[in-house]
Amino acid sequence: MGMVEGKVAIVTGAGRGIGRSVALQLAAEGAHVVVNDIGVALDGSGADTGLAATVVKEIEAAGGSAVASTLSISEPQNAQGIIDTALDAFGRVDIVVNNAGIIRDAIFHKMSWSDWMDVIQVHLHGSFGLSRAAATCFREQNSGSFVHMTSTSGLIGQVGQANYMAAKMAIVGLSRGIALDMRRYNVRSNCVAPFAWSRMTSSVPSETEVEKARVARFQQMDPDKVAPLVAFLGSDEAKDISGQIFCVRKNEVMLFSQPRPLRTIHTAEGWTPSSLGQMINSAFKGSLVPLEVSGDVIMWDPV
Repeated sequence: MGMVEGKVAIVTGAGRGIGRSVALQLAAEGAHVVVNDIGVALDGSGADTGLAATVVKEIEAAGGSAVASTLSISEPQNAQGIIDTALDAFGRVDIVVNNAGIIRDAIFHKMSWSDWMDVIQVHLHGSFGLSRAAATCFREQNSGSFVHMTSTSGLIGQVGQANYMAAKMAIVGLSRGIALDMRRYNVRSNCVAPFAWSRMTSSVPSETEVEKARVARFQQMDPDKVAPLVAFLGSDEAKDISGQIFCVRKNEVMLFSQPRPLRTIHTAEGWTPSSLGQMINSAFKGSLVPLEVSGDVIMWDPV
């Protein structure tokens, strides 16, 4: 028996890349899968509704069970429709993988309102909408697992991606909130930050030698490497894991820290701007987080 045998999973953005790998892995582990994808380009334009059906055929050819959904998660009213697809086909929902996304990279002072809103709409609002629709089912059946895709671009940083960084960090907060609010119903919620060569990372600049080396490292990391962790988090074997942030980088699996106080200062007399300036500059200087991008922090070759 597979690790998620008989469970029903919804995977958004499952027509290509990491989403496709996750859908195939879940099916191989015995889950019935709703393959959701509207087939848009990297920037969210266009549509190829045949992508979801193609992945369904792959799953069925391997002996698995799946149905396609081409509803866009960026439209709030579609969230319940995606849930209904699972209920109509398989009678329940057990796992929701919020993977779908787009990018609209721009340096911040040139970022347009549509660049900002479109990315937030798909990543954050889309993840909220589907999670909220699934939460009713999870509460009634007293079980369920959410897996949300975040990014080291948000957790650490990346130039020209303020919109994407904001959305991916907000998803961490959303996941933590779900984990806290729904633990009484045995519902779990976790984040995964994947390193993989896909459409999302194919836009990474590769002009300088440092950038070219970073892209070369990315190209070693297959989307299939991410899928086993997602399947595990959706299984009953992960019943005690919730509210966490994981990262997958080829054959590495990392557990990320979460914000906690590093240092404190206090005085019985209270503070003035001047006294704060004198104390903070000396007491906190060694603990300030430098302005780094993810490649500055995770710089070793993938293993």
